[in-house]
Amino acid sequence: MRNQEMARDYLHRARRCLKEAELAVQDGDAPGALRRSQEALEMAAKATLRYLGVEYPREHDVSDALPEIEGRLPDHFRQRIGEFKRLLSELTKIRGPAMYGYERQGIPASKAFSMDYAKQVFAQVRELVDLCAKFIG
Repeated sequence: MRNQEMARDYLHRARRCLKEAELAVQDGDAPGALRRSQEALEMAAKATLRYLGVEYPREHDVSDALPEIEGRLPDHFRQRIGEFKRLLSELTKIRGPAMYGYERQGIPASKAFSMDYAKQVFAQVRELVDLCAKFIG
């Protein structure tokens, strides 16, 4: 039961991050939307792994642990594991720059990411978080 309770709590937090990402999109804050989208996807991935009782690395990018659960997922979820893994890995790489920008190059976060990219990412993340929520119940 502990894994299920933890998973549901993680999923709750993922949904909260998703709401904050949506607000950032509405406010035209691309880096904020990306950072919160990354956090939402990370928490949804960890919720799914926790729900299935799979230990994952204690880091932001748990994409390498996702193939381990592939055979335990329903077909509609399994078909999106590649997308899930790719997007989680991609967003983890820009997690810091979405907050701080590219400091060495003098590029602030507000200039580093386009709103089109942020909207695209947000839409994908929302679908994937919903997929996890449907699976966890």
